[in-house]
Amino acid sequence: MMALQRSGGPAHAPQEAYAVLFCPQCGSLLDLPESKSAASCPLCNFHRSVEDMESIEVVVRSTPEDFRRRYGIEPLVKATHGNLGSETPSKDGRDRQRATVDEDCPSCGHRELEYYTLQLRSADEGQTVFYECTKCHHKFAQNT
Repeated sequence: MMALQRSGGPAHAPQEAYAVLFCPQCGSLLDLPESKSAASCPLCNFHRSVEDMESIEVVVRSTPEDFRRRYGIEPLVKATHGNLGSETPSKDGRDRQRATVDEDCPSCGHRELEYYTLQLRSADEGQTVFYECTKCHHKFAQNT
């Protein structure tokens, strides 16, 4: 979001403030060289006095999403349709990617368990590992 206003004065209507920055003949953004006393249009050579623009203050506000979109950066954690921006894990862990481990199920003895981990306690304590048997679907947890 960009807002333009005169220094020391009230904000101008967006059309009026933006019009000062653009060429009235072709609509191009005016170049503002540091050494000259006039801004010029790179396409049609229109000139506007820098004094006309001295009191204009440009304020730009950007969000992290603006930077990701502009530079094509992928977010570290992608939101899915079911949890847009939510960091709350599901109750049963079904939406989590699970790994498998060759350990015995305490219920049926089958030697393959799926598991995932969550940090449920304070950061200086270990994680909780949730296991589920791939055969009988027995579930249990273990604090590590």
